[in-house]
Amino acid sequence: MLPYVETVMPAELDPDAALMLRVKQGDATAFTTLVEKYKQPVLNLAWRTVGDPTEAEDLAQNVFVQAWKSADRYQATAKFSTWLFTIARNLCLNEIRRRSRHPAESLDQTRDDDDQPTHQIVDKRSSIAPDELLRDELEHKVDAALAALPENQRTALLLCRQEELSYEEIAAVLGCSLSATKSLIHRARETLKARLKPYLHSGVWEEKK
Repeated sequence: MLPYVETVMPAELDPDAALMLRVKQGDATAFTTLVEKYKQPVLNLAWRTVGDPTEAEDLAQNVFVQAWKSADRYQATAKFSTWLFTIARNLCLNEIRRRSRHPAESLDQTRDDDDQPTHQIVDKRSSIAPDELLRDELEHKVDAALAALPENQRTALLLCRQEELSYEEIAAVLGCSLSATKSLIHRARETLKARLKPYLHSGVWEEKK
């Protein structure tokens, strides 16, 4: 189902919505501009949601394919980013539901990945500075903490990091109230803080039992 947002957002107040209205008239150059601006944020959301970089790339591509196909029905009722991220989240959730119905496919993919020749794996740690190693390790721990969040908390927090999205717009993407959205973001931040504090304090990542 395509997203629909009640809040009226005149196109002149949102340049991206104005671009999408040009796409609606057949302007492919305008669509390319939108893709270039949003491809990385959409890819980040997909990757954080499904946890597989290859699948995330496919999902991100499908987001823009669906946006292009839906151009003739597009209405500038909200910011373009709200409309696009709603499409992205819906496709990601569809993929999660598909995996839950076909767990064997996910297991087969894991086996295929495990079967890759080990000689192709290169240990680059010996040539990386200690500070960079610590930064990379911390990023890995942040990724793990994000992945452990419930989907709605994780999505709310990731969208909150997109500067162009307000709490109201995040609520529209999630399909929940403003107060619920603020609560999701607060709980996500508190959970991450609790998960990362032991590592930041001691340098040792403590897995919760």
